[in-house]
Amino acid sequence: MKKLLLFFLLASPSVLLSQTILNSYPLNLTKIDENGQILNAQDVKNQDVYVFAADSKNINILKYSKSFFLTKQFTDSIRDAENRSLLGSSISDDGNPTLYWSSRESQNIRIIKYYLDNNTSRTLNFNIPENNEYIITTFQKNNNFYILGKEKDSQHLLLYEMKNGKCEIKMFDFSAARFQNERGQNLTFSSLIRYFPIQKMESEDFNPLNKTVHINKLYVLNDRIILTFDYNQKKTQVFDLNMETAEMTEKNFTQPDSKTISKTSNSFFSENKLFQVKASKDEFLFAVKDFDSEKTIKSISVSKKDTILFKNSHLFLQINDNKPKELKTTTKFLSQLSDLSVGLSVLKNNKNSYITFGGYLEYIVSDFNYGRSNSFDSFENQVQYRQSKMVYFDSVLNANLDFVTDEKSEPLAIDNIFYYLGTNKNAALQNILKLKDYYILSYYDTVLKQYTIRKFTDGVMREDSGNPISNKAIFSQSLPLKKS
Repeated sequence: MKKLLLFFLLASPSVLLSQTILNSYPLNLTKIDENGQILNAQDVKNQDVYVFAADSKNINILKYSKSFFLTKQFTDSIRDAENRSLLGSSISDDGNPTLYWSSRESQNIRIIKYYLDNNTSRTLNFNIPENNEYIITTFQKNNNFYILGKEKDSQHLLLYEMKNGKCEIKMFDFSAARFQNERGQNLTFSSLIRYFPIQKMESEDFNPLNKTVHINKLYVLNDRIILTFDYNQKKTQVFDLNMETAEMTEKNFTQPDSKTISKTSNSFFSENKLFQVKASKDEFLFAVKDFDSEKTIKSISVSKKDTILFKNSHLFLQINDNKPKELKTTTKFLSQLSDLSVGLSVLKNNKNSYITFGGYLEYIVSDFNYGRSNSFDSFENQVQYRQSKMVYFDSVLNANLDFVTDEKSEPLAIDNIFYYLGTNKNAALQNILKLKDYYILSYYDTVLKQYTIRKFTDGVMREDSGNPISNKAIFSQSLPLKKS
């Protein structure tokens, strides 16, 4: 019996593919290009997983056990949430979910609680106070839903916590903090985040370079919010916000000392460490700081004449979503990087930290159609389109913060997801959820008309023929999707 079971496991495509179909459910969504929305959430108390799939008419709620057996299904009209976008969800102590639907102006939020035992719902309205200037971000944590907003005409942030049908507001006051760039010019907190908006990072997912090059970032932990500001090329200014007590702590981490004038610097927070990077056309600097002690625990300097020995990939240049081009020398890499906004992305997986170093820039190109007479009287014929440029390379740090340069390392689950999405054009409204030691990819299959949940783990994926797909193929084909 054991030998027979082993045979079936070895012959199973799901084992070979490092991914498994956990569940599929027939679902007929309409006008998904215009109104389709899908959101996943996990109940942190009992690990149940909820799926919220909406189209132009209905909201479909699927509740799965932690073993991904469908336990409840509820379809309700969205008549109370028409012309609204789905911001997020929360799960009450009674196990029933609540969805938050935002109006176009984002000042009014329709709160709908769904009772899965008797297939009913209850609608409430929440008007964001008039003293809120704009919303910075929204997020879900520990079964609650949060809105972080900027208070009007003040140096405050307001955190709205939606929990069990109640809203609690906490204020974080930045008026006593000092914001000064490397030239000694003072800035107000309001102007800093207005001209350089705060970008939310995903702590458990891959963050592409087009997000991480932002100089103001936000990280959500279990009961804390970490804000990092890299507007000053000499330091990273950090604020640690306690979501329970509303207490705020400031820290300042000096950037690595450079021999030449650096045009750009940045940082990334991960696993209670601050990773910093600084670059110019002549030099590349990298440092790791312990968040509690603020001490440097790793530092590296690379000149343009050196070879980058800690890279796990080639040095790449990518224009738009075209195929990446290899840069042969450090000099060429730094020359390209010096014209971009530098950044890095860190993804912790088991004992290793997977790092992408590089830079990114997006710009607008204007083109004119001069017509037959080769002249124009107005800008009506002007055509604008976006262009992007990115340079990058990958590295791996182990638990001791030593670089691992083994090129035979297997791809991560997140790489397998991106590869799968790049080869499956029928997967729409994708949603990725990180669980304990694996990822689940949920999507709507536009051909089969069903909602599918797949489990992805680390390891080499294989094609249907059983031939392994190389790491380089996974990397190159998944890269444009990472940027989106």
